[in-house]
Amino acid sequence: MMNNKQLADIFTLIANLCEIKGEVIYVILAYRKASESLMSLSREASEYWKEGKLREISGVGKAIAEKIDELLRTDKLEFLEKLKQDVPEDLAAWLQVQSLGPRKIGLIWKTLGITTLAELESAAKDGKLRDLPGMGEKSEAMILEGIASLARRSGRLPLGRAYPLARDLIAQLKKVKGVVAAESAGSLRRMRSTVGDLDILVAAKDSAAVMDAFVNLKGVSRVLGKGPTKASIEFVDGVRAQVWVHPPEKFGTALQYATGSKDHNVALRQIALDKGLSLSEHALTKTSGKGEILCATEEEVYKTLGLQWIPPELREGRGEVQAAKANQLPKLITVKNIRSNLQTHSTWSDGKLSMLEMARAAAKRGIKVIAFTDHSVGLAVANGMKIEDHKKQAAEIKKIQKQLGDEILVLHSTEVEIKADGTLDYPDEFLATLDIVVASLHTSLRQPREKITQRLLNAVQNPHVDIIGHPTGREIPDREGADLDMEVILQAAAKSGVAMEINAHPSRLDLDDVYAKRARELGVLISINTDAHSAEDLDMLHYGVAVARRAWLEPKDVINTWSTKKLLDWLKKRN
Repeated sequence: MMNNKQLADIFTLIANLCEIKGEVIYVILAYRKASESLMSLSREASEYWKEGKLREISGVGKAIAEKIDELLRTDKLEFLEKLKQDVPEDLAAWLQVQSLGPRKIGLIWKTLGITTLAELESAAKDGKLRDLPGMGEKSEAMILEGIASLARRSGRLPLGRAYPLARDLIAQLKKVKGVVAAESAGSLRRMRSTVGDLDILVAAKDSAAVMDAFVNLKGVSRVLGKGPTKASIEFVDGVRAQVWVHPPEKFGTALQYATGSKDHNVALRQIALDKGLSLSEHALTKTSGKGEILCATEEEVYKTLGLQWIPPELREGRGEVQAAKANQLPKLITVKNIRSNLQTHSTWSDGKLSMLEMARAAAKRGIKVIAFTDHSVGLAVANGMKIEDHKKQAAEIKKIQKQLGDEILVLHSTEVEIKADGTLDYPDEFLATLDIVVASLHTSLRQPREKITQRLLNAVQNPHVDIIGHPTGREIPDREGADLDMEVILQAAAKSGVAMEINAHPSRLDLDDVYAKRARELGVLISINTDAHSAEDLDMLHYGVAVARRAWLEPKDVINTWSTKKLLDWLKKRN
């Protein structure tokens, strides 16, 4: 019988094929809503079906319920089979190609009679698309880049999805009697931008109780394996998770072994050998064969090896072991160090809350300075603001500042669009009147490397720009960032004094840790911002801090840790 993910995938396919066919929008949205609802259920749709309660699922009306019923009874759907006769199923995969929408897909298919991605790539390479209505050589190049980008995607879970799932699993496992500790491991604990399966380690003497609790968690679709100390499951949305149980006295070595990258762990094992020890997930064993050293905590493991404890985010084999050996690890930034949020949005553009509501929400989270960087006029899709609107916004800020008092300082700002021609969306004379200016790329991200690099350089070198927002413009996992010469950009930022943003939204995490570390080496200032459009978005700050920690950043490297006076003095000097 079909699980929730299989059902959701079918309704997504129907929505995609209907969109290519040209169905009315409300029909398409109905199928997408059904797919989203099925993916978010905490139990199988088949259980609702057996109880006669399918229509209690959000977004499932009479027609959708009848289709779910048919799928659960027969594993087939006549409606979908007929739809496939009208629109080839393979065309749905084309929607994942950047720059290809349903209209273009329909045009190419009907005109050239091609249906697969391989045929599409071949047609673009042969110059067969450029003469179609509304297309040209540029369109062909963008389609080829989109196909190449699609091929590079890993299928891994975005951090923003994996982290809360793992946190919930750990909270449930900690409730099991006898559990002493539970932690995520692997790339998730190192806070990489994407992760594979969810790996969780548990410290407990009774592994059987943990195994039973794990395989019976809510939302489990099937048990992939269950042994005395390890179990593997798949949830209804297709996410897989593994749990390992270790005795509390061996938990430190197990957690260290399961967290570090291959390069990090190889380096530790060599240090252990140099000390006459062998390091495994179970213990540090004396190579002489005269006993073993048990470590209940990771700190004990590193101490035994003569090293500082290395924070999980650094365990990538990038020099952290050598730094720990010399007692020279950085004192990494933490969420508690952050005092300002310098990119947020309100109802003046595409935010969900008023400035007063957002400011109060930020203040409750300990933020002392908030900048409202509502979008500039050129980004119409985000309800970009005209200059006249900013005058009204400035008046409102004065009003709400009186209401807020010393609780939090509100800055009148903007996220100004860096346009396709390299100019900014507002004139310099206006930008000079604002408290802070964030300049960002949102459109024309597939421009040639030299052109889009110069475009960003123009903003970096503009004396009125204070921060470059989410520099590459990437969106995880659907859109790669622009093809920028980041070394040139960071060198320019070091000269101009502009700050480069680590955007904390888990779909951004941009700058990434590699470029942020390079920025630190060059003396470029970093700003960590949530890009919040709602109160809940303010809680994403820890994702951005995690990127900064992976980049070896200390509080002094990040302008958001500065006192209000120091921040204002810096902004004053820049204007």
